[in-house]
Amino acid sequence: MAPEKPARKQEGFQSVWTRPRTGREQPALSREQIVAEALRLLDEEGIDALSMRKLGARLGAGATSLYRHVANKDELLELAVDEIYGEIEVTTTPDAANWRTDTASCAHSLRTTILRHPWLASVLGELGMSYLGPNWMRVSEAMLRLLTTAGFPADEADRALTTVVAYVTGTATAEAAWLNVLARSGQDEQSMVEQLWPAAEEAAQDYPLLREGYAEQRGTDPRAAREEGFQYGLDRVLDGLATRLSN
Repeated sequence: MAPEKPARKQEGFQSVWTRPRTGREQPALSREQIVAEALRLLDEEGIDALSMRKLGARLGAGATSLYRHVANKDELLELAVDEIYGEIEVTTTPDAANWRTDTASCAHSLRTTILRHPWLASVLGELGMSYLGPNWMRVSEAMLRLLTTAGFPADEADRALTTVVAYVTGTATAEAAWLNVLARSGQDEQSMVEQLWPAAEEAAQDYPLLREGYAEQRGTDPRAAREEGFQYGLDRVLDGLATRLSN
């Protein structure tokens, strides 16, 4: 088999969203087919399993055929991530009276989407141009409309959206990384947490507040604790935004 084609050096940012689609794309194999199969591979085997050669084999095509559609694996990941962003739900009929509920619903949908594809934890911080994808554009536009309808000025709505997204992605990528650890261990979450408790309690012996907190958490459902922790943080973010509307 031929070695994988190295990425070509370009000036500035290299992104699938900053260059025109080539007219050399192979009709028998569409970009959409490639992205769909890449997502299946990523969800089944994780980020480390993705290579142009392996993806080509799953599609019954050589790696060279894929390069007619994407310049390199980074571009393929950009397309895959934006495809996932298409799963995020956000209202298209915003009501000022429901802005908080609608914002929370979108935040939960974003978190659920990330946790559905935990391999995202290792790439979200590295795809600097992902905000140019059409699905993320759709989500952003709908969220900005929601926030401006609520009464935020346009420039502040943009900052508010950035704040909400930063909280959700920061929290959810940490959760996704934990889910990746669980998947590699082959254990369920409850069993893994119970296994880790003795080491955590030993490490906290000289730190009374941590020791007390660990003691209170012992025996709780770890999944429920993650849900409650996420909701607490989201509520505080929304509380802060609400004060801007009351000024």
